[in-house]
This record gives sequence, structure tokens and C-alpha cells, in this order.
Amino acid sequence: MNDQFIQGVIFDWNKIDDDSYLKQIEALKDVERLEFKNSINFFVGENGSGKSTLLEAIAIAHGFNPEGGTKNYVFSTHDTHSELCDAIRVVKGYRKEKWGYFLRAESFYNVATKEEEYGGIDSARYHERSHGEGFLALAQNNLQPNGLYLFDEPEAALSPQRQLTLLMEIYKCAKKGAQFFIVTHSPILLGIPDADIYCFDDGRIHLCEYEETESYQITEMFINNREVLLDRLLKE
Repeated sequence: MNDQFIQGVIFDWNKIDDDSYLKQIEALKDVERLEFKNSINFFVGENGSGKSTLLEAIAIAHGFNPEGGTKNYVFSTHDTHSELCDAIRVVKGYRKEKWGYFLRAESFYNVATKEEEYGGIDSARYHERSHGEGFLALAQNNLQPNGLYLFDEPEAALSPQRQLTLLMEIYKCAKKGAQFFIVTHSPILLGIPDADIYCFDDGRIHLCEYEETESYQITEMFINNREVLLDRLLKE
């Protein structure tokens, strides 16, 4: 039985203007419904493939602030989200999350500022740390059992070692009833066991294996053939 908080998304493309750029995104334009059965769900694909657009739409449709934070956050510095959130319906399970957080690498500074203004968890002073340390602390301080988390490229601020720390935190939290939706290019985070990986390449959204992701394949190719690859690329 599927006991996840978010079990799917239903699209109503009639609510999107015909000239909207959303109808030009190959992976999204013909999708009527997506189903999610896993506690950890990754969205992967090339830049512009629609993965962050969908994550953002799910977050907003579920009640999160477009720039990130909890459902209680109401602020806007740059109103740039797409109208896709108005054209989807989130299919919810019988369980309701006890806590939730939408974390975006690009708006970390603004969310961290609001965290400090609101007191935050443990009154953490994120701006007094390095960018990576502050980002990881913000993520860790908001991870709780039975929570719902949407992360957009969390690896952007993190060293490989810190990514491993976040990986362990995500895995541990998911085992305690949390659900995650994560947009990432990180071959480290994608290595979390038993996660579902939704690929947005090849003009469609489809499940794929870890070894099939471009993040893994390019990283493996570079590490195993670094000198030959660099010689070829730089000579060209």
C-alpha cells in the first residue's frame, strides 16, 4: 500500500496558455499524470529539461512559499515562478506530514535571513557560517521524521564530503517516515539506495537506474579517462 504524503500529480494543460513556454518543454508537455510510490524521489536531466520547474510547481501547489521555507513563510524578493502550479493537482495520501520544507540553492540567502528573523530552529545563525556550512545546517535543522521535503540542487553549496553527510541524513530521515523530492546533478546524492530516479531527458519523464544517469556516466568517464578526455577536449 502506498503510504507516501504525495502520491502523484495530475496535469490540466487547459489552464496553461497555448503560447506558454511550458508547452515547449519536451518532457512535460504531454504528461497527464505522474505517480510517486517511494520515500526518496530524484528528478534528473539536462539544464532546461523541466525538472526544477516541476519541483517548484509541486511545492507551491502543496502550499509552500515559492522562494522556499516552510508553509508558514510568506515573503517574496523575486516573483519568478511559473504558472505550472496552477495547472497541477497534487494527489495526497492518507498520511499528512508533520513538518515540511522547500529548500532551493538559489534562494538560500533569503530563506536563511528569514529563518534568523523568525528565530529558526535552535536560533541558528546561518550567515555567520560559510555558505556550504550554513546551507547544510539549514537542511539538517529542518529534517524531521514524518516530514515532507523538496530540495532543488542541494549539492550546489556542498563539498563532496558534505554531500555524503546530507546523503546519510536524508536516508535516515526517510527510514523514519519522511518523503523527499530532490532535483540534483550529484552522482553522490543519486547513490542513495532504493530511491526512484525520474529522468527528464529524451523528451519524456521516465524512471531510470543510477548507472543510467548522465551524472554518473560522465563522472565515471572523466575519472577513468581523465588524461585522454582532457587532451581531446582542450585540443579541440
